[in-house]
Amino acid sequence: MIKNNLKREWSLGRGTLNGWLSINSAFTAEIMANQGYDSVTVDMQHGALDYEGMLSMLQAVRASGVVPMVRVPWNHPPDIMKALDAGAYGIICPMINTKDEAKSFVSCLRYPPHGERSFGPTRANFSAGAGYATEASANICGFAMIETAKAVKNIVDIVSTDGLDGVYIGPADLTLGVTNGRLAPGFDREETEMTEVIMKILDAAKSAGIRAGIHCGSPIYAAQAIGWGFDFATLSNDVRILVSGASSMITEARSLISGNEKVEIPDNSSEVY
Repeated sequence: MIKNNLKREWSLGRGTLNGWLSINSAFTAEIMANQGYDSVTVDMQHGALDYEGMLSMLQAVRASGVVPMVRVPWNHPPDIMKALDAGAYGIICPMINTKDEAKSFVSCLRYPPHGERSFGPTRANFSAGAGYATEASANICGFAMIETAKAVKNIVDIVSTDGLDGVYIGPADLTLGVTNGRLAPGFDREETEMTEVIMKILDAAKSAGIRAGIHCGSPIYAAQAIGWGFDFATLSNDVRILVSGASSMITEARSLISGNEKVEIPDNSSEVY
């Protein structure tokens, strides 16, 4: 079976960068996977896509060698197992609030005797290479999302769950939950009350000997998170990158036009589109 490169990188003490896919497009997935990320995650919770869309996106990612992951819609065994059968090497599960919920999630990730995953790796049996039945349990990663005040309260119990590979912070929901809506949701939290909660989650994960990841909106914050000790950081997503790139170009163009500046046009005649 093709090995999970994230586990290798983490074992060497290296932080990794994760891409995030919300647009139902195999082409977008292929483009993102070839930009240098260590992993990319297909978002089945809030992304504008269905199972068939996810499957085609995982197929598009394969050639890049990037580790494919999926955020499932909920802690629902059929969704988790079908994402794994489709070829996901990592599962991020939203809204894990208790140890019992974490145990239920973990049980779906691995075949007996390590879990209760049903056998039927329709695509993974081919895409992951030979030996999937015996090696999958060791290569799959499962991350519980910590997003609520209840989850923070139970964090020590959650991270002690046998078989849980790590926790993943969703800053937007975490902010809503911890502040009871007093602060607007968003990434890259700088408020003292939020950074203290983030550090509490990180410290709990490290004390339990498991990994920790966080969703970030900027390269600066992602680098800062890795510096704090996070094992991986998600750097924005395809939607935000598209918005940011288009907005930046339009703003620059309108500024140049309104200023009536003479602009030297670069020779792009040799480029192929």
